[in-house]
Amino acid sequence: MIIRSIIKGCGSYLPEKILTNADLEKMVETTDEWIVQRSGIKERHIAAQGETTADMAVAAAQEALRHGGMTPEDIEAVIVCTSTPDHTFPSVAIEVQARLGIPPCPAFDLQAVCSGFVYGLSIADMFIKTGQARKLLLIGAEKFSSIVDWNDRTTCVLFGDGAGAVVVEADENGEGTIKDRGILSTHLRADGRLKNILYVNGGPATTGTSGVIVMEGKEVFRHAVKYMAEIVSEVLEHHKITADDIDWLVPHQANVRIIEATAKKLGLDMGKVVVTVDKHGNSSAASIPLALDDAVKQGRINAGDLLLIEALGAGLTWGAALVRF
Repeated sequence: MIIRSIIKGCGSYLPEKILTNADLEKMVETTDEWIVQRSGIKERHIAAQGETTADMAVAAAQEALRHGGMTPEDIEAVIVCTSTPDHTFPSVAIEVQARLGIPPCPAFDLQAVCSGFVYGLSIADMFIKTGQARKLLLIGAEKFSSIVDWNDRTTCVLFGDGAGAVVVEADENGEGTIKDRGILSTHLRADGRLKNILYVNGGPATTGTSGVIVMEGKEVFRHAVKYMAEIVSEVLEHHKITADDIDWLVPHQANVRIIEATAKKLGLDMGKVVVTVDKHGNSSAASIPLALDDAVKQGRINAGDLLLIEALGAGLTWGAALVRF
């Protein structure tokens, strides 16, 4: 008997306001053609005045709980993956726990930027396999509009806000094979020597301000294509499978060119890749659960499908997970 961590339900939340490329043309020197050609993004959602990361996280969590047939009282741990917390402390997870009425349990934020949700899957899996929780809530939530320099045309066109969530539950029916449902493996990496190609130029212990995003786009692109190809190949080799065995690639939604390059290196048809970057932009740790929920609600991803999930973010951090939904 093998304990597996099964994704029982998912949910998402996107702010009502949509910022299109046409809107951005009125704000900075850019064009719809330039943005689409370089990123694949056509629009992104922007949080309303006063709308917080916790607000979005709670909404996504409520939907995930409903979809998974669970109540707040069932949850035994809360993990929120975010780089845009409402406060330096306490965590967004504490706010989510309080507002949903989840009983006392571990609740904390995880910060790995765009790789946050993949890191979160790994931590959630460890919690379940070590018996620390049988049902937990994993959320990716970001308000990147609050750390974007809206005068920087190279970065402000890329990012959006939103939240996605999953409920994960222990299952004791695993046989230890690739056919088991649940999180089959996670593979995580980081290299702090590359921290200066993507960072925020502020913080409570440095400038005393939140700062804004600074990025060397070409360098990020180059490393993303290389590391994504390596990490997904590692997953396939670990399980002794090929890309043909994968039902869906669910990548971090940063740039459609990075997504296409990863699929090409895998020899994976784009018809098997979940792409939402065109309508969500880069929502950092929220992007994978948003994409997952979108595909599930459309009936594309179904129970039993084998998912390869991957992401790269500032740090640099990167990682991948193999999950049978």
